Amino acid sequence: MRTFQDNAGRSWTVTLNVWTVKKVRDVLSVDLLDLGGDPSTSLRAGDEPGNGLLYRLIADPVLLVDVLYVVCKEQADEAGVTDEQFGRAMAGDAIDGATRAFLEELADFTPSPRDRARARKVIEATWKLIDRAQDVLDAKADGEIERAAEAALSALGSLSGNSPASLEPTPVP
Repeated sequence: MRTFQDNAGRSWTVTLNVWTVKKVRDVLSVDLLDLGGDPSTSLRAGDEPGNGLLYRLIADPVLLVDVLYVVCKEQADEAGVTDEQFGRAMAGDAIDGATRAFLEELADFTPSPRDRARARKVIEATWKLIDRAQDVLDAKADGEIERAAEAALSALGSLSGNSPASLEPTPVP
């Protein structure tokens, strides 16, 4: 069992078992057993990139929160938390923590030890890929910010050449 905290300070326990997987499948038509998505790291042969659950959960926080609500529905009912309240309390760091908790629990749910090990490798490789992609995006953003600042300073410099030589009013004949 893994836990995460929402932005309202509530703790949620993610517990996956056959009943929960079936419930998510019935309610959302989401197959929690489809971790694939990249043929080179897929758990299932023939997966197309971007089709696997792992990719979809990371790329679509709305889907992730819907899945988490179904997984945590009994806890939500006991706490009197509606689907809307649950969703409103999920943003930023709460989504990151929930994603990590859910994916770790999903890897542990996998029945075979070899499949569990493979699932953990796929999840770990995905986090590393995301971190590297974030590094690239950060570097690109930093470069673009610097270029934009230089362009703005350059534009200001060229504007100063167009200013009048004196602040004294020009006499009108």
